[in-house]
Amino acid sequence: MVFSFILSQDINMERHKDYFNQQTQSMVADLTRLVEIESPSHDKTAVDQVSRLVAEWMQAVGAQVEIHPQPNTGNCVLGRWDGADGRARPITLLAHMDTVWPLGTLAERPVRLENGKLYGPGALDMKAGIVIALEALRGLQALGLAPSVPVNLLCTGDEEIGTHESRAWIEALASQSQLVLCLEPAIPGGALKTARKGTGHLRVVTRGRAAHAGADHAQGINAIAEMAHHILALQALTDYERGTTVNVGTIHGGIASNVVPDTCEIVADFRVTQPAEVQRLRAALQILQPRHPQAQVEVELDVNRPPMPRDVRMAETFARVQAIARRYGWELGEGSAGGASDANFTAAMGIPTLDGLGADGEGFHALHEHVVIESLPQRAALLAAILHGW
Repeated sequence: MVFSFILSQDINMERHKDYFNQQTQSMVADLTRLVEIESPSHDKTAVDQVSRLVAEWMQAVGAQVEIHPQPNTGNCVLGRWDGADGRARPITLLAHMDTVWPLGTLAERPVRLENGKLYGPGALDMKAGIVIALEALRGLQALGLAPSVPVNLLCTGDEEIGTHESRAWIEALASQSQLVLCLEPAIPGGALKTARKGTGHLRVVTRGRAAHAGADHAQGINAIAEMAHHILALQALTDYERGTTVNVGTIHGGIASNVVPDTCEIVADFRVTQPAEVQRLRAALQILQPRHPQAQVEVELDVNRPPMPRDVRMAETFARVQAIARRYGWELGEGSAGGASDANFTAAMGIPTLDGLGADGEGFHALHEHVVIESLPQRAALLAAILHGW
């Protein structure tokens, strides 16, 4: 869709803010509707219900809409809008439609409005981000403005379980873009996320020899005892000064107390702030050796999302967006997050990326998950200003 538009310096700032404030109730209604369609990541049918509604909303805002089927998770929905400079590289917005909450959660915790907050499973993480993105684009149209460049909005269905199927679409769009903005929740208080930890898993399997714990104890090789040494070694890789944590989260081994266990398996979560730390962890695993001379140790390291450090490019990108915000009288803060998002992928590609453009609130992945309602029009107004002023 081609917008009619006026130049950035001609914007009536108060009119801009007032317009979005007037949309608060409609944004609450849209968010309520989205939250009331439960969409756990592993339920493709459920997530696809959200994708169909999002596609309808995109079309109503004038997007060229593409549905990209995924074999096991929710289909990706991509909306494309023209900009004032149709030949420029686009800005890509990222959002996800899946949540961590199983079907039936809504019956236990229905959407409610209380003390200026909207509570509901998946409201903050991150269905509010979808509502904000669409309202920003709708608002530009209503105000007779336009994005400075073309805009893509990609909504995926597997972010909460690793983005394994939709990652290719994210990276393909990012490679053509001059800027990526991720609509994950803001840091409480409204700051953007200019650094995120990278995430991954370590898997270690120890193999010994089974034996009767009474009659043949000396003939057995206890795989759990072998693993105990390696658990301590893995935990010791945590380095808080470097921002690296290793957490052995699950352990499985043995079949009965009177059997010497021949197998044990652990899985550990790791978080790093710098790419070099992944290499340090990998090197430590490669030299992991059995303590018992006849035991065996197998190790795997899987990086799900690379770290998103606050490097020079990130600082420059934030400063540019901060300058746009200041023209409207907004002071925009920044900070880091211990979790990862799809922004980690695009930042690692060297594409200017900012995260946390979504709603303000607290409690994602928690029972008290909520959105601060007044942040909905504020974040839509901010995003519209960035799209127009970039």
